[in-house]
Amino acid sequence: MLATDHTVVCPDLRGYGESSKPGDYSKRAMARDFVELMRQLGHEEFAVAGHDRGAAAAIRLALDHPDRVTHLAVLDGLPIGAHLSRADARFAQSWYHWFFLARQDLAAAMINENPDLWYGGRYHDTPLAMGVENWADFQRAIHDPGTVHAMCGDYRAGLEVDRVHDDEDFAAGRRITCPVLALWSAKDDLGELYGDLGEIWAEWADDVRIRSLDCGHHMAEEVPVELVRELRTLF
Repeated sequence: MLATDHTVVCPDLRGYGESSKPGDYSKRAMARDFVELMRQLGHEEFAVAGHDRGAAAAIRLALDHPDRVTHLAVLDGLPIGAHLSRADARFAQSWYHWFFLARQDLAAAMINENPDLWYGGRYHDTPLAMGVENWADFQRAIHDPGTVHAMCGDYRAGLEVDRVHDDEDFAAGRRITCPVLALWSAKDDLGELYGDLGEIWAEWADDVRIRSLDCGHHMAEEVPVELVRELRTLF
């Protein structure tokens, strides 16, 4: 829908889907990927929208390349450093997968024994919630051992180098300077974990608008019309 009046580029993160798997899954490396991709497509400046792990890469893109990013939409995400600086027992219980997946080799070996056991059974990971074609892509990815190992590498980078980069920026007072739209799913747990998301975003960005959408985690599939309306307002 957004492509009716915008040029839309939808890259996989490195390591995910059918993208390359170079071994460096830091969000800084992903940000460089996006800058180079957009340059090759003829776009020196562009707006960015990222969901979940893509949101972490989009945030890093806005921090590292403020001259490139005109607007930033963060869907169900916060800076990784903001998450980890607030990680308490409730976070560890709800988002335990961050710490399990960060044990990249062990986690991937265990998951690849039975990917359906690890990834299955949740409402938002079904054809009904995701759409049949999206779900088929998802199934193909989780049954590729190399992709599973790479996805775990993304989480390993999150607890290691990505945390370092966020902490360095926070300590230096570097902030996101472009307009930010922070959307969160009312039926997911981001709001439950943190309550006042505005207080967190005030530490990282100068111009932020925060909205919740009445949906589960896969907002693009569940409430596409509402999401596109919000993105059009931002862009």
